[in-house]
Amino acid sequence: MELNWYTSPEEADDSAATFASDVYRLGVLLFELFCTFETMEDKMRAMANLRHRVLPPQLLLKWPKEASFCQLLMHPVPETRPKMSEVLQSEFLNQSRNSLEEREAALRLREEIEEQELLLDFLQQLQKRKQDMADSLQDTVAFLSSDINEVLHQQSALGHCVNFSPDLDKEVCSGTVEDQSDCGSRKRFRPELQGVDMEENNRSVEECSRTVPSSELIQENVLSKSSRLMKNLKKLETAYFLTRSKLAKQVGNQINSCNRVVKRTTGSAVGTEASSIDDFSLERQYGRRQRGWVNSFLEGLCKYLSFSKLKVRAELKHCDSLNSSNLVCSVGFDRDREFFATAGVNKKIKVFEYNMIVNEHRDIHYPVVEMSNRSKLSCISWNSYMKSHIASSDFEGIVQVWDVTRSQVFVEMREHERRVWSVDFSIVDPTKLVSGSDDGSVKLWDMNQAGSIGTIKTRANVCSVQFQPDTARSIAIGSADHKIYCYDLRHIRAPYCTLVGHTKTVSYVKYLDASTIVSASTDNSLKLWDLSMSPGRIIDSPVQTFKGHTNTKNFVGLSISDGYIATGSETNEVFVYHKEFPMPVLAYKFSVTDPISGQEIDDQSQFISCVCWRGQSSTLLSANSSGNIKILEMD
Repeated sequence: MELNWYTSPEEADDSAATFASDVYRLGVLLFELFCTFETMEDKMRAMANLRHRVLPPQLLLKWPKEASFCQLLMHPVPETRPKMSEVLQSEFLNQSRNSLEEREAALRLREEIEEQELLLDFLQQLQKRKQDMADSLQDTVAFLSSDINEVLHQQSALGHCVNFSPDLDKEVCSGTVEDQSDCGSRKRFRPELQGVDMEENNRSVEECSRTVPSSELIQENVLSKSSRLMKNLKKLETAYFLTRSKLAKQVGNQINSCNRVVKRTTGSAVGTEASSIDDFSLERQYGRRQRGWVNSFLEGLCKYLSFSKLKVRAELKHCDSLNSSNLVCSVGFDRDREFFATAGVNKKIKVFEYNMIVNEHRDIHYPVVEMSNRSKLSCISWNSYMKSHIASSDFEGIVQVWDVTRSQVFVEMREHERRVWSVDFSIVDPTKLVSGSDDGSVKLWDMNQAGSIGTIKTRANVCSVQFQPDTARSIAIGSADHKIYCYDLRHIRAPYCTLVGHTKTVSYVKYLDASTIVSASTDNSLKLWDLSMSPGRIIDSPVQTFKGHTNTKNFVGLSISDGYIATGSETNEVFVYHKEFPMPVLAYKFSVTDPISGQEIDDQSQFISCVCWRGQSSTLLSANSSGNIKILEMD
């Protein structure tokens, strides 16, 4: 069919094909390019009509110039058809070419404009980002300068105090001026005391030289801290800016609050006066906050740089030859820090004498007291008043109080329905005891009364409980519902405060002081909470979040001493944080030795299970899941 369509009239009459025949075929091709059909039948009909130079109406309406040129190319008389050179020079093709070139030029121009706009957008975005960084850097430099000025001011005040007391060394080593004048009077009235006073003075000078550190020692200490400062500069920088941003946020909130108050009184003399007073008081309050923040950060910095490692002072095994499971669940020191106890899944409480363990280096250390329980033990708590009393909780839900001197239980409490995870004696009232259980209840006990004296029901398993250190009327509860609840025991129907921020089970709660709580969770974090920050019932912004250890499923321990926070890790490491900084200060990894080869191996199944500071000292007692107990010292 196509061969028939593209056959010129002269070829149909059996004449030879010429260049004019090619022009005819070009006209047929032009028709096909500009005229489309929905069905083959329509096309065949149109192509048959084309032989007689009859064009479809839609082509004549839509493409009149193209239709006219098509008819010219398909003229039935070959000599009338334009030559190829004339076709190439025709107005039709040249107009189309010019239009096409113009269209291509317009497209290229539009593309170039779009590329320029894209480049402009990129440069503007980059400029904005860099400008934001410059503004932020300028703000950073501004408050760095402010903090530097504050430190220089405090340093100047300290220098003034030193300059004001030029005879400070004399006063320290030889007593005050009044003491010296009084000493002279005694010499005048009693000459026999002159030699004695001279000997006493010499002894006091010698004692002073022994107690006051030498300049070389001070210089060595400063250099050591400076070296640790440079090694940890990046971490400390992060901590500084994090803490500083919190101060700026607090001040910003106060400014907003102040502005709202001022707006309510705008337009009156009272409003103007209130505005000036608020600005002045805000400035004073900011100054106090800045000084407090600088002093707090300085304290934290000194604490952070005071120690460089945890060293082992002693170690022992909490294991029995007849017991394959030696997980230590809880450790603790007695009232005078002379003894410490351990308890765990081997169902025994073992009491060791601290000095004997530290000073006598033996392969095997035996407890001075060993007490057996019917069930696995989860927690122990020494009484702060009765030195020989220790409370325990176990997996059967029983709370007991033991007399260590007699190695026997003298109080047993059986009200919990499931495993008890935590037990704690009140420091203020040593007769009060609190326990928390998997049955969702917290029970308050009095050793002088039969049965519990109060019960708090919660919606989830209770993992940890602790009395507030300065009162027996408040407790904190760590719950499996990711929250910490603070209760006033005089009103136990609802908590007076709820701390929200953890994303998994809260395994431990410990009071840093009366208004500050540290919590541990299986979300790999510890959090520091200030109960005085918000007057409301819910606090959802912790003061600090500590990260660096690994804790996703196990109880790894939590203990606090002098601002230092110790916890364990599922990497078989002990981590020590300081309350001012979110990153670890120190870390120590328990080594694991292959019993056959004697080589150290990496046993990923072992983890640190409990930690406990020895009072407010730098000594830390820690134990792991295989029964290894180490006494560590910050050095």
